[in-house]
Amino acid sequence: MEVIIDKNSGYCFGVEFAIQMAEDELSDSGTLYCLGDIVHNAMEVARLQQKGLIIIKNEDLPQLHDCKVLIRAHGEPPETYQLALKNNIELIDASCPVVLKLQNRVKNSYDEVQKQNGQIVIYGQKGHAEVIGIAGQTNNQAIVVASEEDLEMVDFTKPISFYSQTTKSTAGFYKMKALIEQRIAQNGNTALLEIFDSNDSICRQVSNREPQLEKFSKENDVIIFVSGKKSSNGKALYGVCKLNNEKSYFIENESEIDQHWFENASKVGICGATSTPQWLMEKVKSFIENEIKTTSTVNC
Repeated sequence: MEVIIDKNSGYCFGVEFAIQMAEDELSDSGTLYCLGDIVHNAMEVARLQQKGLIIIKNEDLPQLHDCKVLIRAHGEPPETYQLALKNNIELIDASCPVVLKLQNRVKNSYDEVQKQNGQIVIYGQKGHAEVIGIAGQTNNQAIVVASEEDLEMVDFTKPISFYSQTTKSTAGFYKMKALIEQRIAQNGNTALLEIFDSNDSICRQVSNREPQLEKFSKENDVIIFVSGKKSSNGKALYGVCKLNNEKSYFIENESEIDQHWFENASKVGICGATSTPQWLMEKVKSFIENEIKTTSTVNC
């Protein structure tokens, strides 16, 4: 049985940059606070915690003074920076450049739509760290939508500027865009439809993985998708695998692998999210090669 790792899977630039910044700081000081899990992968978080990384929540930040705190790739809302200044906290800012650019675009857009009594609508996962940071640019006035049902919160008689969380599915974004246009049209206001401001703000390093994974899934008999269960990007990319190969399985680590998945398989593909470390996919590959005994059916 051939087992291969998808060469396009693993950390995106933003996550790789954040982890490198954390490791560099830990090698110097041995201790570093981090606002939330540095990456949505429990195995990688545990590895960095052993090096001295201390995971805290945003509600813990007011109690900290005179220390260093890492801002992960997801970014943070303005109030985090204000509090850090007040408490003499040195921020190690590892915000992804793509996320920072989106935050700036949303801030400028919010200033404009306010003049028109309009709305900022974000396609994303409510409560996700990146979405919290983006919504923070609008004084938390942005409307976050993840499904068609969420569109009930939107006023389709007012101007709309539409953005996406950077790690969401491209197909999902354009489906939501079409639904918004449909709702505006149903109100009969052609002027609002003409000024509907739709912005595909999905990271291309993420969106380009969808067609790559579609091809990879079809090339292998079994797909083992490795990702943290908290990863929004992981869920979206796994959905691409499952759509193109029914024998696709989502695991967090090798302990979740089932022997029966590999019956009659000659090619196994391992892939992962933008938050999946290479060393973890290598570990899964080694486990399959050394621990899984394959069976095959011979047709007579």
